[in-house]
Order: sequence, then C-alpha cells, then structure tokens
Amino acid sequence: MLFPLVINFFMAVICYIITVRLIPRLKDKFIKANLFGIDMSKTTSDKIPESLGVVTGCTFLITMFLFIPVPFGNSLLYKANFPQDEFVKYIAALLSICCMLFLGFADDVLDVPWRHKLLLPTIASLPLLMVYYVSFNSTTVIVPKPLRDMFGTSVDIGLFYYLYMGMLAVFCTNAINILAGVNGLEVGQSVVIGLSIIIFNVIELFGNLSKAHQFSLYFMMPYVAASLALLKHNWYPSSVFVGDTFCYFSGMTFAVVAILGRFNKTALLFFIPQVFNFLYSAPQLFKLVPCPRHRLPKFNSKTDRMECSLVVFKYSEINVLGKLCLTIFRKLKLIQWKEKSDTIITNNFTLINLVLLYTGPLHEAKLTSYLIAIQVACSVLALIIRYPFAWIFYDV
Repeated sequence: MLFPLVINFFMAVICYIITVRLIPRLKDKFIKANLFGIDMSKTTSDKIPESLGVVTGCTFLITMFLFIPVPFGNSLLYKANFPQDEFVKYIAALLSICCMLFLGFADDVLDVPWRHKLLLPTIASLPLLMVYYVSFNSTTVIVPKPLRDMFGTSVDIGLFYYLYMGMLAVFCTNAINILAGVNGLEVGQSVVIGLSIIIFNVIELFGNLSKAHQFSLYFMMPYVAASLALLKHNWYPSSVFVGDTFCYFSGMTFAVVAILGRFNKTALLFFIPQVFNFLYSAPQLFKLVPCPRHRLPKFNSKTDRMECSLVVFKYSEINVLGKLCLTIFRKLKLIQWKEKSDTIITNNFTLINLVLLYTGPLHEAKLTSYLIAIQVACSVLALIIRYPFAWIFYDV
C-alpha cells in the first residue's frame, strides 16, 4: 500500500519543480496569444498573462499518466489478476479532469455564458457517474440517530443519489470560481481544501475504505504540488492569472476524489466558505437583487486598499422574494444599507465584501490572507464535525 504512495509523493515533488519553472517561461506566449488581463487592483496597467491554470492542469495530468504503471505494474509484471475496476476508475477520473480542463480553457478563450457553465461540469461528470454505477451502485444513505425512529437506519434514495453527485460536480467547479477576484485566492483556497482532503485520507487510510482513500491520495498529492507552484506566481503581486481553467480543473479534481473515493458527503464539509458564499450570493446570482457583471471589491488607488464594492438599485423594483432576502440580510447584519428616497445602496453579496464590511479597507495581500485563514479555520471545524461530533448522529 505504502510503496505507490511514496512514489506518488516524489512524483508530486518533481511536478512542483517542473511547474514552478515552466510558468514564467510560458508567460510571454500567453500574452502573444492575447490571453492576458489588466489587474484592476493595481495602479499599473501591465499585461498579466491569463489562463495559466492550463499549465498546472497539464503538468498534473502528465504526472498522473506517468504514474499509471506504479499501482498497476505489479499485476502486469507477475501476470496476476489485473484490478480492472481500479484501472477503470483511474482512467475515468483522468478523463473527467481532462475534459473539464479543456472546457475551462475554452471558457477563458470564448467567454462562455453563465447558463452554459452549469452544463459543462454536468457533461464532464458523466464518466464518473457511470463508473460509480458499475463499480459501486451504492445509493443508500445512513439516517442520523435522531431520525431513525421515523425513517429507519438507512434509506435507499436511488436515482436522487446520482442527482446529488452530479450537482456536487457542478457545485465544486463553480464554487471556487464564484469566490474569486483577489490575487492568490482561487489557488489558495484550493490548496487548503486539497491539504484538508489529504489529512482526511491519511486518517482513514487504515480504515474499512483504505483503497478508496489511497486512490484519493494518488490524485491529491500531485494536485496540491502543482497548485502550490501556481500559487507562488499568483500570490500578491500576481505575475499570472489562473483563469476559469484552474477553477474548473480544481473543482472537477475535488469532485472526482469525493465521488470515487466514496466520501462525497464529507467533502462538502471542506467547502463551508464556498457554501456560505454561494448562499450569500444567491439573491444576486438568481437576479432577485441587481447583480453587476463584476462584484469584485473596489480598489482605492489613493490608499492602496481594497474596499467594499457597492450596488445601487430602486427598492420598488425588487420583487417580494428579493425584499425578503434583503430584510433577512439586514437583520443578520450581513449587508450595509443606505437609503436615499427609493434608492438603496448596499454592498455586493460576496464573502470577500462581507470581510471588508467588518474589517474596513484592507491591503489586497492582507485580505487574501484573511480569506485563506477563514478557509483553514473551516477545514479544522470540518474535521471536528467529522470526528469528535460524528458519534452524536452516527454509529462510529
């Protein structure tokens, strides 16, 4: 069990070294291909190469392709029973990640509309769901202790379980993309989630589902290594932008290990800030409240600080559901609120703006550090929920 993991670790280290050196060498090529952007949070207007997440994705995939003979080499060498199920899982996982990497890069180049962005991960997750159906087809959910008198020990939800896993893939790929906009945030939060999953896998490595967690580690160690290399160049002041390519690639990698590693419910615990950000953003995402194209925090060039970005709208034009959301947010002190006759001025509904609402203007690097600290704290909370508190609801 340990030999493939040791090899995987050293290959991950090599992946980091190659990626961290490859990114600066390819920057000019991206600019020449018109894949660049201007950092709106800086006083300069230098061209910053964009979509460098594709480089990280490619080095990760090459590492995973080269790793294939390691876990399966023994069976080939000694002509033992070849683990067909494990091999199919591995190939299907790479297929889904490769597909999402391609679709993410296409989005960066073609600027795919939001309604289509929900469809892309759904298509890319189909190989995963098919392999899960063939290999496991377990759709039983263990009922928490307080509800067992009503529903019994377990419930088979059938097709709805596959619907949940499909929605998980959609959520993972878009959640990181929604919580973005400052240097290092997309990659930073992804690295924390990846490290959290690695810790969870190591804890469970000698449990009942050791093979599933070993499978997850095969993917997570090279992924974290490649992402750390990208983070080095994407941290403030960023010399490269990651693009939607990295967000989609990361989200699908997490979905792959969660579904085929058989911890899709636990995986959601590591996305607490992303879940909160999605729920907080929902009134704007679903057009209940006006939503500008960019909800990034505003950069104040005089103070070199990031401030809350604001949205202005007429209260009379908001429907009943929108007004209900605004009332709840005001009661919970989740938004600032200024009234001028019928005109309302409030902050955009993102976790980034919420942090700025409570801390006041922050330097971009400090803002990112605060958001990463929130991600780390939530990962610790997730592990506490998963272990010390799990016995309250389940037999562990």
